[in-house]
Amino acid sequence: MSTGEQTKTIVITGASDGIGAAAARRLAERGHRLVLVGRSPEKTRRIGAELDSPAFAADFADLSEVRALAARIDEEVDAVDVLVNNAGGVFGDRTPTVDGFEKTLQVDHLAPFLLTNLLMPSLLAARASVITTSSAAARLFGDIQLDDLQNERRFSANKAYGDAKLANILFTKELHRRFHAQGLSAAAFHPGPVATNFASESTSAMRWVYQTPLRHAFGLISADRGAQTLLWLAETTPGTDWASGEYYEKLKVARTNPQAADADLARRLWDRSAELVGL
Repeated sequence: MSTGEQTKTIVITGASDGIGAAAARRLAERGHRLVLVGRSPEKTRRIGAELDSPAFAADFADLSEVRALAARIDEEVDAVDVLVNNAGGVFGDRTPTVDGFEKTLQVDHLAPFLLTNLLMPSLLAARASVITTSSAAARLFGDIQLDDLQNERRFSANKAYGDAKLANILFTKELHRRFHAQGLSAAAFHPGPVATNFASESTSAMRWVYQTPLRHAFGLISADRGAQTLLWLAETTPGTDWASGEYYEKLKVARTNPQAADADLARRLWDRSAELVGL
């Protein structure tokens, strides 16, 4: 770590694979304290051992595991400087979770929403940053209707994913509105089309881009390149290097779905999400 850089305690979800693992390795090399979270106990344990960092397994398709995760982090970490909500994915048919929610909505939005709120005292105490991995799918497929948040009327894997990634951006904007005056900063970002295990469980057409030889034709980038914006947001200073409440692509504020600018929708989505997860 170069002179003048601050060592931070950084929690990364989805840290056992893809850009989460790539970012974790880089951040560990630079001397930051990491708390790693992944769905697979084996893979999460392995990267924790590799980086000599605490590693917790939690399946975001079960909100009881999210609550247990938050309790463990609170118990073992004095203060969280950066929370990276990176776990997520695009899935297949409309199968409900054990909590009764559509899986894409829960894993990509409700679970990180719950985790962030449960960790809020620690985040505010540290004047932390909350960084959320979103996607260009928010612009391409997102169309949030609060009276059909779980897409019971017109489900497709792509729309469910686009809605969830748009919800990530709305969550970021509402985090900023509610808590920036108390020192919290928030940003969402698109890592780019990364060649990882993304979409491996999906019936979406995106599976054919990410999980077949087509990945080369579509110019997918490495996990290390995809992690660059995450690293930049995690290590630099909000208010100086980046603006809280914004959505980023390639280290710059980017355009996304017009719904992302709807402050009333952001407020109502927050309230509905809180109701669904029992906050």
